[in-house]
Amino acid sequence: MALADDMHVARGDTISGDSTHTLNPVGPDEKTWGWFAIFNIWANDVQSLFGYSLVASLFISYGVGGWTAFAALIFAGLFVMWMVNLSGAAGEKYGIPYPVFARASLGTGGSKLPAVLRATVAVFWYGVQVYFASTALALLIRSVTGATGGPEILGLTGVDWVSFLIVWAFHIVIFWRGMGWVETFLNIAGPFVYLVMIGLVIVLWQRSHGQLLEATATIFANPEGTFWTEVSGFIAIVGTMVAYFAAVMINFSDFSRYSRNKASMKLGNLVGLPFNMILFSALALLTTGGAAVVYGEAIINPTEIVERTDSVLLGVIAAVTFFAATVGINLVANFIPAVNGIANLAPDRISFRNAGLITSAFALVIGAFWTSFISQFGIGGFVNTLGATLAPIFGIMIVDYYWHRKERLNLDDLYNLRGGEYHYVNGWNGAAVKAFGIAAIFSVATVWVPWLAFLSGYAWVIGALLGGLIFNTLVKKRGHA
Repeated sequence: MALADDMHVARGDTISGDSTHTLNPVGPDEKTWGWFAIFNIWANDVQSLFGYSLVASLFISYGVGGWTAFAALIFAGLFVMWMVNLSGAAGEKYGIPYPVFARASLGTGGSKLPAVLRATVAVFWYGVQVYFASTALALLIRSVTGATGGPEILGLTGVDWVSFLIVWAFHIVIFWRGMGWVETFLNIAGPFVYLVMIGLVIVLWQRSHGQLLEATATIFANPEGTFWTEVSGFIAIVGTMVAYFAAVMINFSDFSRYSRNKASMKLGNLVGLPFNMILFSALALLTTGGAAVVYGEAIINPTEIVERTDSVLLGVIAAVTFFAATVGINLVANFIPAVNGIANLAPDRISFRNAGLITSAFALVIGAFWTSFISQFGIGGFVNTLGATLAPIFGIMIVDYYWHRKERLNLDDLYNLRGGEYHYVNGWNGAAVKAFGIAAIFSVATVWVPWLAFLSGYAWVIGALLGGLIFNTLVKKRGHA
């Protein structure tokens, strides 16, 4: 009876009466996401301001021709698709999120380590993205009212503070209503951003008097590139884009668990990754080419393009678009993994809403003090270090699930926090922990050791391979414990 009670609490059927626990297996009635919802996960993940600037810069900074860049983007999309199909399969099959999936290989206690690492990275960027989304709302307020904002307090004007608090509260409203509202927002934001981007291309086409394609072709051609320049550029672009999607690759089961079936997940990933890469990259390239004609330089920051149009209407539309895009990627890449990681620390006490409030509290502090304090401390190295340590976890989980368990898991034991198949020694799988520690040394070294910096774009892939290989070797010699 005691064991049954423990399992009931651990699975958290209802915590504090406010919502179903976020770590519970998703039931058939909750598996409502079709291929379009999965497609929009990737649409929102790529449609950030940073994503636009990154993609636009690929055609300028890497010294390759346009076809080489597009080929690299397509290859990266297919590679990421393969990776998320692997990492998302258990979530789709058993309805479990990433922290619970990690229990199979690292142990019921050991899973807290990767969950906390992923949550820490997510919480930090969640706060920063709340601030970035608030700048879009502030742009909207200024465009409509002409307000200057007044004196600054902690680096933000009055308009900035109002915008920040509204955006912060908006995120709370979305998650408070549950994953159904998250899905709805993503399904609206993804297509909307594309419509506005197409509209911006049309505006630039008109203002360039038909020269947009000619300017785009100039950026696209890169006639001076040599064969080895193209090869090295291709590899660099693939590494850059894989690193861009690395965080979502490891916790994709947080989303695949809501997929109707494996076919929906795979179709959504197939359409969502290569197609989004091609469409978004093409629009970014056309916009950059149009800006080069109209403003005399290749501008890769869309906000700067909008500001130079000197149009209140376009400013309003752009502000809404930037807001939708930033909130979309925040929900996908940051909020969901943060909530699940935090809930996994105390599954018997922290519900979906409680974890969301904890995440929001951190976001309030991080976002509010971003401009005046945090951004000046070079925090990027710290966050990149945490991100690099996640790579071996991916390899360990994949090797364990596919090679050793043949895609079979004991669902009850995954939620038995005091015993069972995945409790190992005091909740920790020694083989997985050792493999993680050894492989993570390499991943972290690429962030901090200068002469390994050239591998930074591929550190995630190499770290994942090392983690899987070392784990497999240790398991063969000593067993899981």
